[in-house]
Amino acid sequence: MSHTIQGDPMHPFAKFALPLLGLTLAAPDFSAAQTTERISIPDQYKWNLADLFPSDSAWKQEKEKLVSELPSLKQFKGTLGSSAKQLLGCLDLTFQLNKDFSKLSSYASMSSDQDTRVSQYLGMQQEISQIGSTFSAEAAYIEPEILKIDPAKVQEFVKSEPTLAVYQHYLDDILRRKAHTGTAGEEKIIADAGLMADAPDNIYGIFSNADFPYPEITLSDGKTVKLNQAGYSLYRASTNREDRKKVFETFFSKLNDFRRTYGTQLNAEVKKDMFYKNARNYSSCLESSLDANNIPTKVYYNLIENVDKNLSTFHRYLKLRRRILGVDTLHYYDLYAPLLKEVDLKYSYEEAQKEILAALKPLGSDYTDVLKNGFAHRWLDVYPTEGKRSGAYSNGSAYDVHPYMLLNYNGKYDDMSTVAHEFGHSMQSYLSNKTQPYATSQYPIFVAEVASTFNEALLIDYVLKNTKDDAARLSLLGSYLEGIKGTVFRQTQFAEFELRIHEMAEKGEPLTGDVLNKTYDEIVKKYYGHDQKVCIVDDEIQAEWMFIPHFYYNFYVFQYATSFTASAALSEQVMSGDKDATKKYLEFLSAGGSDYPIELLKKAGVDMTTSAPFDLTMKKMNRVMDEMEEILTKMGE
Repeated sequence: MSHTIQGDPMHPFAKFALPLLGLTLAAPDFSAAQTTERISIPDQYKWNLADLFPSDSAWKQEKEKLVSELPSLKQFKGTLGSSAKQLLGCLDLTFQLNKDFSKLSSYASMSSDQDTRVSQYLGMQQEISQIGSTFSAEAAYIEPEILKIDPAKVQEFVKSEPTLAVYQHYLDDILRRKAHTGTAGEEKIIADAGLMADAPDNIYGIFSNADFPYPEITLSDGKTVKLNQAGYSLYRASTNREDRKKVFETFFSKLNDFRRTYGTQLNAEVKKDMFYKNARNYSSCLESSLDANNIPTKVYYNLIENVDKNLSTFHRYLKLRRRILGVDTLHYYDLYAPLLKEVDLKYSYEEAQKEILAALKPLGSDYTDVLKNGFAHRWLDVYPTEGKRSGAYSNGSAYDVHPYMLLNYNGKYDDMSTVAHEFGHSMQSYLSNKTQPYATSQYPIFVAEVASTFNEALLIDYVLKNTKDDAARLSLLGSYLEGIKGTVFRQTQFAEFELRIHEMAEKGEPLTGDVLNKTYDEIVKKYYGHDQKVCIVDDEIQAEWMFIPHFYYNFYVFQYATSFTASAALSEQVMSGDKDATKKYLEFLSAGGSDYPIELLKKAGVDMTTSAPFDLTMKKMNRVMDEMEEILTKMGE
């Protein structure tokens, strides 16, 4: 999850935020409690935001302190080139203020996420967003002024004032982006635009999580359920095919009724990206977004090209799913059904903790001890409740405090895998914050999903090694393929859609709800082989883009796919017992933002400018399908 102090992807102080007492006795089952009110959930399953601030009033006091300190940035204006002491003083103050801001922002956003219906916390988010824009405006002179200093002089300053060394990468990056940095006045205008930049995302979030009139349906067993986002995610995996079909038709048809609203919101988000692209003098929104972390656009294009070349491998998976489910024709609503009706892998939250700790043992006791501490001291918010933000995330942006994780735990294998996933983010945040000075603690978004999918890989490897039953293995191997489907193919499908709509807008074409429906429909049908009858994409699926919050994250989703392929390569090395590879991986987790993401991954042992990581992932995918087909033949399926 991207969390910035304003909407400009090139802003120097953009922050990365990735959004319990473990009982030994059986715990109450809240896994299907999508309509449960938060007050009825025991505290041990709710995160403890008091570790950030003991109360809302303490938050307010710190917020007012920050507001009073922002004007002090003016004291350095016009003096940065005069001495190393002035440059150091300015950067120390700016990063300290940003550290304080991030902590305040984390508390406001997470307080709101635990119940998006509470207007008080929505108001606090709005306050902190406005403060962020003010902060950006106050700091707008810094980069243009540093660019006026001769680079050789900057290096002299660093040599004469050793404590400036922590800002070396930051200073180098400013010089790299010189062509895309405006004058002090232009930078202030760009910063002031941050007052409006988060509006599309905020409106989408509130509308989707708090105000949308989610429908109810009656399932085949007579049970009436509410199809909010958590309910849809749970019941789309029903073992009853007619129920699944009804869930998809009802949920997406209701979304489609609001396509004009959702289309206007997403159009506003794209227009925001275009503003920053133009203001920063980039040739495209894609280039504008990726250059923030010095990532060549070819990495994005290569991903889409590699996936397109390997759609036959994806279609092999879809045909295998059709065979296992025993249906004549596979439909989109069959994609989340359990592969085997008689295998329902369930894990209580306590069981999930034990499995995850055992699976991640190859990373060492120092690593797993932190997980135990997080489970024991309420770093996680576990179960779905009314008004709670959907999905899952990790927020590690409060430098002096531990990371936090939001979950919507439903008791299935995928939910356990999500816990491992989010703890991967949290461990990268924890180790980077512990190892790096604040200036280099926030790791690039491009590498963020490596740690999370790495943990997923170790988890499924562990569970498979301890599972001999053919049906259970088949289900787990299918779960691994589901991960590739959801992380490599599905996220690249999203990435292609995101690229397409930005290119359309850059050409002056409209982005109405109907246009977005048509564009999404075309891409999904290509990926799932609709015309070849591999998987039928029913008409209501054209509205699925309205369900995806990541389209408001400025070209974020492709990094799920690239990170998955990177983690596939790295996890294979660690699971083979390679001690040097394990050491390099832990160093990677501790590196924060001390280098550019492509270089960080090279040091860890994988080169993302080549197709090698992707090719390895496809080979592993085919090996898994080979085993699954052998099991099916053995079972007479």
